[in-house]
Amino acid sequence: MSVTTPPTAVAAPPPAQRPRRTRRLWTGIVAGPLFLAVAIVAGFTREDYDPARHPVSSLSIGPGGWVQIANFIVAGLLTLVFAVRLRAGLKASGRRTFAGPLLIGVWAVGLLGAGVFVGDPISGYPAGTPATGIHTWHGQLHDVPFSAAGFLAMTAACLVFAFRFATWRQFGWAGYSGLSGLLVAVGIVLSSAGFAQGDLVDIAGLLQRATVAVGLAWLTALAVHVRNCGRR
Repeated sequence: MSVTTPPTAVAAPPPAQRPRRTRRLWTGIVAGPLFLAVAIVAGFTREDYDPARHPVSSLSIGPGGWVQIANFIVAGLLTLVFAVRLRAGLKASGRRTFAGPLLIGVWAVGLLGAGVFVGDPISGYPAGTPATGIHTWHGQLHDVPFSAAGFLAMTAACLVFAFRFATWRQFGWAGYSGLSGLLVAVGIVLSSAGFAQGDLVDIAGLLQRATVAVGLAWLTALAVHVRNCGRR
């Protein structure tokens, strides 16, 4: 009579042997929370600055502005690394998309440009400047090619992933991504109207922060999701 030898259990590979394609996705996990934390602390410690009224970009102006400039650049670099590795991370979990990671990369470049080119004073900050702002060449570069393109790219990335998640039959993620894209789009319109000194001027900064928080929360959740899927 033969004796059947039980199969030998295969130990899970140590962390060092996990697929390299998912290792750098941690940059997408930390970029958003780090950016928001620095911006919130700076907003509440800057003299004459009102977080509910003034944009995040105004924290780059004047003494101490280097903190927010560095915040933009660090967040941009972390997000850019995430965008580069995201496609490979999705492929590791059996899913493919090109447009989504590309759009997240555009958002990252927008953050970098917003850090390099300091925005103009607006809504009476710094104290003594006109409410309608002061227009400079670097402020125009900050607003149009980088900030505007970045927010539009974030909106488009959410909607692209909403479609892709639907095709992957992950309908919860599809709904979350689509809702996030819609909220970011609405937030951009409302906060921009406020910064143009419209009726929402007194809460324009709050609206912008809520918009950024929604977009970055989605980006962080996406990074966690893809990283976890890539480990399975």
